Amino acid sequence: MCGSRILIDNNEAMKISITRAKKELAKLIEAALVGQSVTICRRGVPVVDIVPTNTILKGKQKFGTLKGRIVIYDENWYKPMTEKELGTLLK
Repeated sequence: MCGSRILIDNNEAMKISITRAKKELAKLIEAALVGQSVTICRRGVPVVDIVPTNTILKGKQKFGTLKGRIVIYDENWYKPMTEKELGTLLK
């Protein structure tokens, strides 16, 4: 069953409801970062574990990294379809 306590630096597994998790997300993240097991429950049933990520982001994201790699087949792709095109699509 899911409890409602948030204990940081305790080896005890933590289970918490979705409603409480919404209110206390920052504390839950901190608990997971220090190694505490954090499980979010829905109606008393565990559904999600919060765990630290292993992925390290390197610097800022760079725009333009896909330049020249994207092919646009229809230059008018963003324009609304004509009635004829719509009729052909829905046949």
